[in-house]
Amino acid sequence: MPKNCIIIGLGQIGMGYDLANPSAKVVYTHAKALAIHPAFNLVGGVDPSKMQRILFEEHYRRPAYFSIADALEQNTVSVVVVASPTANHCMAIKEVLAYSSPKAILCEKPLAFDLADAHEMIEICESAGVKLFVNYMRRADPGCIEIKARIESGQITGPIKVVVWYSKGFLHNGSHFFNILEFWLGSFIKAKIIDPGRLWNNQDPEPDVQVEFERGKAFFIASWEESFSHYTIELLSPSGRLRYEQGGEVVAWQSTHADPNFVGYVQLQTNPEIITNGMVRYQWHVAEQLANALEDKPTTLSTGRESLATIRSIHQIFNQRLSCLQKN
Repeated sequence: MPKNCIIIGLGQIGMGYDLANPSAKVVYTHAKALAIHPAFNLVGGVDPSKMQRILFEEHYRRPAYFSIADALEQNTVSVVVVASPTANHCMAIKEVLAYSSPKAILCEKPLAFDLADAHEMIEICESAGVKLFVNYMRRADPGCIEIKARIESGQITGPIKVVVWYSKGFLHNGSHFFNILEFWLGSFIKAKIIDPGRLWNNQDPEPDVQVEFERGKAFFIASWEESFSHYTIELLSPSGRLRYEQGGEVVAWQSTHADPNFVGYVQLQTNPEIITNGMVRYQWHVAEQLANALEDKPTTLSTGRESLATIRSIHQIFNQRLSCLQKN
């Protein structure tokens, strides 16, 4: 039987990105993913904005509620998606658990700005027996999963070096790619600030930083979101070069081969292998992985604990950045 679910927060990732495109081939939001995935039954949405509630009801023919309490008093749900602003995540999860006993909560990233809030959310979910996941959606994408498999099988050999271009804040957007590299390369070990950078939106630092993971090193470099969005990963290995571009919409692998003109030299293949990805319907893949988790099958979703490790590492980097600024 499909699992009843409700969405708290009907902004861009909750609903907005898909409003202009009705095609089932494009799935960027929680609302569309849960409305069309056979494992789920979308029963409603929650948002304090009357306009957002009207849009939701017009597009999805389900009721929208002003408050979490109203929604959960009128619906029994197995899954709750928390897509409200980050500062409200902890409060939202507390209210959800006060009015319901879902099997799983899928929370937008980052889990919290504050480490204490993140800890509290994890602990109250664990105490209630609720599975908590965080929507680092690229981890559900087939292309991202394929890269992890190639690294673990040795097809992509070590040592590995990575360059990441990010923008719109290290915690807000950079954490997506930090979490991917934890997924691919293992746990965070240490970091070194190259340039403290600025604050995005007067809140989220944008440092240039060298980060060491278990299986390799990465350089995170901030670009300028106000000029253009630029989210890419370039991964170099003795066995080749991976390009993860346009936020993961283009994934290309160039293996090595002997240079045909110069004996003893090795070069990259001119024509890259294009690794299939599903970023055009990334939120549907998240729903698929969530369905696996609810059936106690393996899932690639980032758990609450894994997401806490991401935030903790990023806060350590922020503390180093602050120390660097104070010295200067």
